[in-house]
Amino acid sequence: MRIIYVAGKYRGQSEREVFENIICARRAALKLWEANWAVICPHTNSIFMGSQLGGDEKFIEGDLEIVRRCDAIFMLRDWSDSKGATLEREEAIKAGLEVYYEE
Repeated sequence: MRIIYVAGKYRGQSEREVFENIICARRAALKLWEANWAVICPHTNSIFMGSQLGGDEKFIEGDLEIVRRCDAIFMLRDWSDSKGATLEREEAIKAGLEVYYEE
C-alpha cells in the first residue's frame, strides 16, 4: 500500500476555524483511505498541540520529514493559504513525490 500525506491550511483566526480546517482534512483523509492509500493526516496527528510546544517549528520540521517518507502528497483546496502546506509541497516536489490536488 502506498502512503499519501494530506497538506492544507491548519491555522485559523479562531479555534472554530482551526477545527473546521481539521474536519476538512479528515474528510479528505477518509476518501483517500477508501481509495486504498495509507494516509498521513497531520491535522489529526497533532490536533490542538501547537500552543503546548511554543510554536510551529517542531511540527514543520517533523512534517517535512514525514513528507519525505511518503509516496505522494494530497493538497487540499486551501493549500496556497498555508505557509506549512506550501513548504510541504515544495519538499514533496524536491523529493520527487506525486502531487495531487483536491478538486
